[in-house]
Amino acid sequence: MSTNINADKREFTITSIILGIIISLIFGAANAYLGLRVGLTISASIPAAVVSMGVLRFVMRRDSILENNMVQTIGSAGTSIVSGSVFTMPALYLWAEEGLCAPPGFVQLTIIALCGSVLGVLLMVPVRRPFIVDEDKTLAYPEGRACAEVLRAGENGAKQSRDVFIGVAVAVLVKLITDVFKWLPAVKTFKFTKLRGEMGVELSSALIGVGYIVGPKVSTLVFVGSILGWMVLIPLFCLFSEQAAACYDHGGATAVWKNYIRYVGAGAIATGGIISLFKTIPTVVSAFREAFSLKVSSEKDDKADISLKKVIPGVIATILIIALVPQVPVGILGALLIALFGFFFAIVSSRMVGLVGSSNNPISGMTIVTLVISALVLKTCGVAGAAGMVAAIAVGSLVCIIASLAGDTAQDLKTGWMLGATPWKQQIGELIGAGSAAFMVAVVLLLLHKAWGFGSDEISAPQAMLMKSVTEGIMQGTLPWGLLLMGCGIAGVIALLRLPVMPCALGIYLPIKLNMTIFIGGMLRVLFEKYLPTQAPRGTLFSAGMIAGEGIAGIVLALITVLV
Repeated sequence: MSTNINADKREFTITSIILGIIISLIFGAANAYLGLRVGLTISASIPAAVVSMGVLRFVMRRDSILENNMVQTIGSAGTSIVSGSVFTMPALYLWAEEGLCAPPGFVQLTIIALCGSVLGVLLMVPVRRPFIVDEDKTLAYPEGRACAEVLRAGENGAKQSRDVFIGVAVAVLVKLITDVFKWLPAVKTFKFTKLRGEMGVELSSALIGVGYIVGPKVSTLVFVGSILGWMVLIPLFCLFSEQAAACYDHGGATAVWKNYIRYVGAGAIATGGIISLFKTIPTVVSAFREAFSLKVSSEKDDKADISLKKVIPGVIATILIIALVPQVPVGILGALLIALFGFFFAIVSSRMVGLVGSSNNPISGMTIVTLVISALVLKTCGVAGAAGMVAAIAVGSLVCIIASLAGDTAQDLKTGWMLGATPWKQQIGELIGAGSAAFMVAVVLLLLHKAWGFGSDEISAPQAMLMKSVTEGIMQGTLPWGLLLMGCGIAGVIALLRLPVMPCALGIYLPIKLNMTIFIGGMLRVLFEKYLPTQAPRGTLFSAGMIAGEGIAGIVLALITVLV
């Protein structure tokens, strides 16, 4: 039931907008860096809420839970558009280096991010009432409820903002020690020459924070996937394939992983995404049934959404911009695909986060399905070669942003409904937060590419490399189907064992040095929950701070690298 526990009605204020934008930019930039390094991103709703309370209550002496909620709404929106951009757009830079297309510029990146953001928010509006209000008993929206409880905690939650800032400081210090002063090695590798396997660990605050936040189960499954890839599959490939053995002799286990194992991981990830989507078929049917039986209310009602009289023209206008603006290289056919997949996955995502939470929402699977079908449709209609690949990636990027932001909007609106916030004001807040972050994502992509280049050790852009390989393989007919089918088979076995497929698949696909550190973070959470259970929630905030701190430090180092 909706409950406003604070008599102070300040909500959509200049203060909340400015502070929300600042938090959106900070956590969005950190998430972009994290996504480009390890192919994972985190939700910033709770850290944004805690930081908001710390600033508003302690620094500015303002005491309005609705104003705090608006800050976290705007702040969390920025992190949601990151996935769609950093998981796909780096492919364009890699193709540009191969001479297949022009590198995307600031205007192109910003327009794509803005269009995806607008559609993500607007397409979720019609299902806000049926999903969040009418199905309160069946759709939990775990992050949304948790964020509401954090905001209700009031003074205690505000004091905990110190944990976030301490985490930031620790991460910056570790980054200085490893990457600037070189007092400690950033990576330690353990080679098993006779076995032809390899293990490693990276000293990274952000990766430890990720492991702590995702928890022991997910971090263990990711690590198991890495063990399978680096200690089982690589030795087997070298044993039974002379080419793989020669590859190992020239470049070590990393070379075998790049040329063989990574494609196995890609097949497993694609299969995991498809399995996740098939499991949601009842959810999809229910979502569309409720979406088409929606209740329309007036914008004059303080519990109403943005009027459909504004939503529908807004969606149509955005699709026309996508179709006609040359900076969005999809054309009319691509725009129609975006309208179709965007509408479909916005509704699926809005309901999925209510059932399993944002962290388990299969955004990557939705993007892969979109890419595969879009590439096949474009190729069939004569849009092939480099133009077809660029169009397919742009379609995938926009749909990924739409699905991600729709899910985040649903979680934030659940928080607002529990606190008695005004839906249409929150929806405008989502647009402001995502819109401001669209500019930031473009800057971060341009900066990191110029500093280190995508595909490098510093920013390997694993998700974008996967999307690039899938798109190229379909358009050029060069997919290594044998390796991909092997990954499909592994994913099928994992599913039959009733284990989550995506974490294991991601473990095969990512370097083991990253996954070992994530595993360590998950084990630290086990220790905290067993021996210091009262401090475990503080560990989550501290971890979020470490992720933000390393992301900020990495971007600053990139800026220094470019300028110097």
